[in-house]
Amino acid sequence: MSIPLHVIKVGIGDMGMVHSPDTIRTSGLGSCVGIVLYDEGRKTAGMAHIMLPEAKLAMKEGLNRAKYADTAIDDLIVALKGAGSSPHRLKAKLAGGAQMFQFSSSHDMMRIGPRNIEAVKENLSLYRIPVIAEDVGGNSGRTIEFDPNTSALHIRTVNLGKCVI
Repeated sequence: MSIPLHVIKVGIGDMGMVHSPDTIRTSGLGSCVGIVLYDEGRKTAGMAHIMLPEAKLAMKEGLNRAKYADTAIDDLIVALKGAGSSPHRLKAKLAGGAQMFQFSSSHDMMRIGPRNIEAVKENLSLYRIPVIAEDVGGNSGRTIEFDPNTSALHIRTVNLGKCVI
């Protein structure tokens, strides 16, 4: 990883954008999905820390759009377009979506991590944004940091170590 000028931190249910040489990081990815949309040519990236699959699950007043797969992806694309990126040049990398707790019920509402992964991929396919790499599922939390200069996503997984995708 190149030496960043600044590390932009994205909180839970938050999003941000970065230009090289800065990097962007989020931690606390359990069942949440960290999504990075990036433009290699412009060395620009946006990251969202997605908590739930779709905004219709929320109360409408004061909706935090960064929390939901559908609205966060829409907003990341708008932000990257505003920075000069074209949607057809965008690529995605994903991490997270773990099943953090075991339940005796197989009820779909308890499968938050897998549902988040599915929702992110479905929304990306609507925009024809390819998923270049992913480290999703399992049952361990993650911290991720993306370097738009190299397009590398550095992942630190609890009890499993580090990897780069």
